[in-house]
Amino acid sequence: MGDMANSSIEFHPKPQQQREVPHVGGFGCTLAELRSLMELRGAEALQKIQEAYGDVSGLCRRLKTSPTEGLADNTNDLEKRRQIYGQNFIPPKQPKTFLQLVWEALQDVTLIILEVAAIVSLGLSFYAPPGEESEACGNVSGGAEDEGEAEAGWIEGAAILLSVICVVLVTAFNDWSKEKQFRGLQSRIEQEQKFTVIRNGQLLQVPVAALVVGDIAQVKYGDLLPADGVLIQGNDLKIDESSLTGESDHVRKSADKDPMLLSGTHVMEGSGRMVVTAVGVNSQTGIIFTLLGAGGEEEEKKDKKGKQQDGAMDSSQTRAKKQDGAVAMEMQPLKSAEGGEMEEREKKKANVPKKEKSVLQGKLTKLAVQIGKAGLVMSAITVIILVLYFVIETFVVDGRVWLAECTPVYVQYFVKFFIIGVTVLVVAVPEGLPLAVTISLAYSVKKMMKDNNLVRHLDACETMGNATAICSDKTGTLTTNRMTVVQSYLGDTHYKEIPAPSALTPKILDLLVHAISINSAYTTKILPPEKEGALPRQVGNKTECALLGFILDLKRDFQPVREQIPEDQLYKVYTFNSVRKSMSTVIRMPDGGFRLFSKGASEILLKKCTNILNSNGELRGFRPRDRDDMVKKIIEPMACDGLRTICIAYRDFSAIQEPDWDNENEVVGDLTCIAVVGIEDPVRPEVPEAIRKCQRAGITVRMVTGDNINTARAIAAKCGIIQPGEDFLCLEGKEFNRRIRNEKGEIEQERLDKVWPKLRVLARSSPTDKHTLVKGIIDSTTGEQRQVVAVTGDGTNDGPALKKADVGFAMGIAGTDVAKEASDIILTDDNFTSIVKAVMWGRNVYDSISKFLQFQLTVNVVAVIVAFTGACITQDSPLKAVQMLWVNLIMDTFASLALATEPPTESLLLRKPYGRDKPLISRTMMKNILGHAVYQLTIIFTLLFVGELFFDIDSGRNAPLHSPPSEHYTIIFNTFVMMQLFNEINARKIHGERNVFDGIFSNPIFCTIVLGTFGIQIVIVQFGGKPFSCSPLSTEQWLWCLFVGVGELVWGQVIATIPTSQLKCLKEAGHGPGKDEMTDEELAEGEEEIDHAERELRRGQILWFRGLNRIQTQALQV
Repeated sequence: MGDMANSSIEFHPKPQQQREVPHVGGFGCTLAELRSLMELRGAEALQKIQEAYGDVSGLCRRLKTSPTEGLADNTNDLEKRRQIYGQNFIPPKQPKTFLQLVWEALQDVTLIILEVAAIVSLGLSFYAPPGEESEACGNVSGGAEDEGEAEAGWIEGAAILLSVICVVLVTAFNDWSKEKQFRGLQSRIEQEQKFTVIRNGQLLQVPVAALVVGDIAQVKYGDLLPADGVLIQGNDLKIDESSLTGESDHVRKSADKDPMLLSGTHVMEGSGRMVVTAVGVNSQTGIIFTLLGAGGEEEEKKDKKGKQQDGAMDSSQTRAKKQDGAVAMEMQPLKSAEGGEMEEREKKKANVPKKEKSVLQGKLTKLAVQIGKAGLVMSAITVIILVLYFVIETFVVDGRVWLAECTPVYVQYFVKFFIIGVTVLVVAVPEGLPLAVTISLAYSVKKMMKDNNLVRHLDACETMGNATAICSDKTGTLTTNRMTVVQSYLGDTHYKEIPAPSALTPKILDLLVHAISINSAYTTKILPPEKEGALPRQVGNKTECALLGFILDLKRDFQPVREQIPEDQLYKVYTFNSVRKSMSTVIRMPDGGFRLFSKGASEILLKKCTNILNSNGELRGFRPRDRDDMVKKIIEPMACDGLRTICIAYRDFSAIQEPDWDNENEVVGDLTCIAVVGIEDPVRPEVPEAIRKCQRAGITVRMVTGDNINTARAIAAKCGIIQPGEDFLCLEGKEFNRRIRNEKGEIEQERLDKVWPKLRVLARSSPTDKHTLVKGIIDSTTGEQRQVVAVTGDGTNDGPALKKADVGFAMGIAGTDVAKEASDIILTDDNFTSIVKAVMWGRNVYDSISKFLQFQLTVNVVAVIVAFTGACITQDSPLKAVQMLWVNLIMDTFASLALATEPPTESLLLRKPYGRDKPLISRTMMKNILGHAVYQLTIIFTLLFVGELFFDIDSGRNAPLHSPPSEHYTIIFNTFVMMQLFNEINARKIHGERNVFDGIFSNPIFCTIVLGTFGIQIVIVQFGGKPFSCSPLSTEQWLWCLFVGVGELVWGQVIATIPTSQLKCLKEAGHGPGKDEMTDEELAEGEEEIDHAERELRRGQILWFRGLNRIQTQALQV
C-alpha cells in the first residue's frame, strides 16, 4: 500500500519536460500527466487530448491497450500497471485500536463516578487516624479493633476498580468485535462488486479492485463508475455527477464533446466504452478521500449531518473509516449516494418525518430517558437519606462534636454512602440495552446473509418486523426473470407457438432478425448452457434475451448480423429509459440512406406505426381503427395470459436529406410494424406461498410494474396478490394520477387516501408514480397507525422510491448499482421469499429486545428497591457495590447475549405487526416484571430481616465499617443471583406462553451462558472472600438458595395463569412517539433533542442515539 501512496509523488515530472521524460515502465504517459488530464472537463479536456495524444486512440496506444480488444490478460503486465499507476482501492483509515476503544468505554460518566469514589475510598483506607481519639469519634470505627480487618479496608475500593476494569474491557471488546463484523460484511459487499471490461477481445466481469489503468471498460445504464476514464465510444450517455459536483442535472457525455468520465458518478442513461486512466487514490474520488483522510479526524461530525458538504464528507469519512487494511476500500462505493441528494435530504428533513428514528429506536430512547431519570432520583434520595441518618444519629442523637481528627473517618462513611448511591444508579440504568440491541442486530444481520438478505443499514432489519405494506416489482422478484417468447403476430397471423421458419416470408424473417440483433444492447447474449441438458444462459437484459432466443428458435443466428454491423458503426442509439419505454437504433444503409429499428411496449409503439407488413412482406396502411382492432384481438388476449407484449418496427430514411436526429419524436414516428411478440415470464413457484404468509402476518402486498394492466392483473392473480371476490383496485399509472391529483395537477393526500387502501396492482407505472404511492402510504394518517412500507426495486429510476420507503430492497442480481446504493437491504437471490425471511428476522429482533427488557427491568426494580430500602433501614445496602456490578454484568452483558441470539420461528409470522405506537413493554410483560419483582422482594426482605433466625447465623445488619463479610448477606446475594438465573429462563417468552423451555436447546449460546454464570457464581461465593463481600456457604444453604431460585419457574406459571385482561391498572411503557408529540419542528431539531437526552442521561446508556447511530453510520456502507 505504501508504494501506492508514494507513487503519486515519485512520478511527478515537471510539466514542461513531459515530452522528453523517458516514460516509466515503457508506457507513454506518466501518472502525473494522467492525473492532470482528469482534472480538465469538456472542451479543455478534448483540446488537451488532441494536443498531447492526437485523439483517444492515441492515448490508448500510449497506454499500450487496444480500444476494441482491450488489454492482454497477462498477469505481469497487469501487475506492472498496478505498480506504476496504483491499484483500484483507497487505503482505509486505520480502525480504532483496542486501547482506543478501552479509552472510549472509560468515558462513561457512571464509571468515572465509581472510579473516583473507589480511589477516594482507597486513599482513605490507607489513612489511619490517631488511635486515642477513636473513642471521641463515636462508634464509627467500632468493628475495626482487629488490625487485620483494618488493613483489609482497601479491598472494597480495589474490587470496585477491578470490576470497573472488567466492565470497560467487556464494552471495548464488544465494540471491537462489532467493528470487525462490519468490516467482514463490508469486504463481502466489495468482493461482490464486479465491473465489465474487455480483455483479449472477451467481455469479462472483474472485481472492481482488479481494474487497472489502460483497461477498456463497458459502461451501461445503472452503473456506478469505479475509476476515471476517457470515453472511446458512447450511445446517448448521460451521467449524474452530483456526487462530485453537487449539480443534480445529468451531464451528456460523448467522445467528441465531453469524454471525461469520473469515478463515483452514476450512469443514468445510455451505454459506451471507456479507457481507464486513473484508479484508486489517483482518481477524482480518491483524491477527495485522501484530502478527507488528512483533514477529517473528528468522529463527532457524523452525529451532526449538517450542511451539504458535511453530508458528502461524512458519508465518505465513515466510508473510508470502517474498513480494515486487508479489505481496503474499493472504489465502487456501494455505500451512500450523498452529495447531490443532500440538498433534497435537507428539504426532506424539514417536511417529512422520513426515517426519523427506527421504530425501536424511538421507543427505546423514550424508555431509557424515563429509567435514567428514575434511577438518578432514587440514587440521589438514597445518598441523602443515608447522609442525613448518619449525621442525625451521630451529631444529634449521640450529641457528638465534629473533631478535626475524626474528619477522615466521617469522610470514609460519606464515601461509602456515595458508593452505595452510585451503585443504585449503575443498577437502575440498563447499560445492557445498547449491547442487547447491538448483539441482536449484528447476530440477525449475520444470519440474514444465509437467507439471502445483505443488510446495509442495521435498523432496516428491525424496521422490517413492523412492515405493514410491501410494494414489489413484478419482473424478477415475483417472476423467475427467465423470459421466453411464446406467442407472436407476424405477417397478419397470430401464432400461439413459435412458427416454423418456412411459414414466414424471407423478407419479414430477415427484417425481424436484423431488427432484434442490431436494436438491442450488444452486451446481451445467449450463451450455451454450462451443464449438459441445462437451459441456455441468458446474459444481459432479460427482455432482449427473450427476443434473441426467438431468433434462435426461428433457426437463425444474431451473431453474424452483429459482426457485419459492429457496435461502433451504429449511427445513433436512443437507449431505453422509463419515459420512452422503447429503444431505437439507426444504421447507415449501403445506398447512403438510413434505417431505424425500434422496439418497445406495444401500446406505445403501435401509436407511432402508420404501416404494417402483410403476409407477403409488403407494406399495408395501419390506421387507428386497425390499431384498436389489433389491441382487442391480439394484444389483450396475450396480456390476459400474463404475457408482456413488445412491438418491433422499423423506418427507412432516404439519402437525400438527413433528418434532425435530436428531434426524437419526429424520427421515431411514421413506423412500419414488423411484429408483435408475447413474452412469458413465469411466476416463481415459491412466491404464492410467500405472499400467503405475508397476508397472514398482516402485511399487504402490492404489485407495482411497468407492464400493461392485463398482464399485471393476470400475474397478480397467479401470485395470490388479488383473490376473486375481494374488493380491490388495479389501476394504470395514468388513471392513478387522474384520481389523486386535483384540477391544478397537484397531488392531494385526501384523494390518495381514497385510493391506496384498496390498490393492489399499479400497472404501466413510472418511477415517479412508485415514489408517489410510497410517499402517499407513509404520509397517510387514515389508519390507526402510520404504515411501515417496504419497497423492492432494481432500476436506476427506482432510487427515489427505495430511499423514501422505510425499508428499500434492491435486487442483487438484476439491480443496478444506483438502486443498491439507495437501498437498505440487498436481496442476493432477487427472490420475494427472502423478503418474508427478513420480516421474520425483524420481528425476532423486536422480540429479543423485549425479552431482554423483561428480564433486565425485573432485576432493576428489585435491585434498586433492595438497595434503597436496605440503605434507609439498615444504613447499608444488602448488596455491596462489587456484587451489584457482578449482577449488572450478568444481567447486562451475558443476558443480552443469551436472549438476543434466540433464533426466529415460523410462529412469528402468525401475528399482526406491532406498529409504531404499540408500547415496547406490553401489559403481559408488565405483569411478568411486577409479578416476579414481588416474589423476589418478598424473599429478599424475608431473608434480610428474619434470615438469621431461619438459618441460625449471625445477623449481618448494622455491621460497622470494614467488618468481615457475613454469611447472612452472602445468602441474600446468592439467592438474588439464583432467582435472576431462573428468571432468565422465564424471560424467553413474552406473550404469556406456558412452556418456557420450548426450543431452549436450539440456542446453545443461551444454555452456555446460564450454566457459565452459575459456575462463576459458585466460585465467587465460595472463594470470593473480602473483595466480593462473600463468606463461603454450606451445602444446605446452597440448596436453599437453589430451591428459592427454582421457585421462580413455579411462580412464573402462577403469573401466567392471571389473565392480563383483568389487570386494567397496569400501564404499558415505552410507547413510540405519539403523532401529536412529533411536530415537524421537533423532527427538524432531532439533533438538539438528542443532546438534551444525553445531558439527562449518561452517554453510555443511550445507544440508540450514539451506539445505534454509530452502528448505522458504520453500516451506512454495509
